[in-house]
Amino acid sequence: MRLCFLVEEHYRHDGMPVEVIRQLDAWGHQVDVVRPGGSLLRISDAVRAGSHDAWVLKTVSGGPGLPLLEAAAAVGLTTVNDVRSIRGVRDKALAAAIGRSRGLPVPVTYAAARPELLVEIPESEFPLVVKPADGSSGRAVHLVPSPDRLAAMLPVLAGEGMLIAQPYVPNSGIDLKVYCVGGELYATERRSPLHPDRGVRERHVPLPAEVAAIVDQVGAVYGLDLYGVDVLLGPDGPVVVDVNDFPSFRQVPDAAAKVARAVLELARTGSAVAAAAFVSGAGRIPQQAFGGGAPTVDAQPVRTSAAAGDGR
Repeated sequence: MRLCFLVEEHYRHDGMPVEVIRQLDAWGHQVDVVRPGGSLLRISDAVRAGSHDAWVLKTVSGGPGLPLLEAAAAVGLTTVNDVRSIRGVRDKALAAAIGRSRGLPVPVTYAAARPELLVEIPESEFPLVVKPADGSSGRAVHLVPSPDRLAAMLPVLAGEGMLIAQPYVPNSGIDLKVYCVGGELYATERRSPLHPDRGVRERHVPLPAEVAAIVDQVGAVYGLDLYGVDVLLGPDGPVVVDVNDFPSFRQVPDAAAKVARAVLELARTGSAVAAAAFVSGAGRIPQQAFGGGAPTVDAQPVRTSAAAGDGR
């Protein structure tokens, strides 16, 4: 197969996707690497119908790769993940709106185009977690304990673009990161960016059944095949605080081969998960984007994904 990987400069030497590209090459597949942030591109030549079996995106949330992926989809090329699904989670405000409207346990979310607008959030919602709507890798995530502290932080928040704010979920200071690859789920523990002084060794851990059902539903709601979910185990149960397309897959056993097989399978078949999600309305912006109400989760996972082949 012939594949095109869009790789941001930030990930140029990263194990994900470098090791995946090496694995695909070792299996005899042709992989073209495009660096949208570091190359002058002749778009008419780069994006052509029939030029590749699939395009794969590994860029930072605010990077220039997503428009190129959308251009590839527009001329009929398969994308991994589905480009509509990627757009739905890269904007964290949109992701929160979609998630709550579809019953995922996502915190109440406020969105503000300017940081000074956040001062209108009721004091009862504090402490808050404030972060950029297009952030990634824990960048610029702030725990804000009080309205006074928020007012003092406004100059720090300026220049971050659209911001979201969510009430802080009390937790142990340990994030649970769950990865989905090839229809299988893998859970890891890691230190929370809100608790940088806590000594936590990143490690593979058993996945609770309740969390597995929620993560499976995340794939169905957003139409994702390869993804990661950040989960907090709060006093009222698991809470979804972030969703990532094509994450690092750290601590996943034999991750490069597993991801490579999944990419090949999706290149061959496309994403049935994404098709089902958009038919059912997950890809549309909900009429009520943000608001209260207790989220609910279906008792049974609603997503099914066939395991990928041997990659050869």
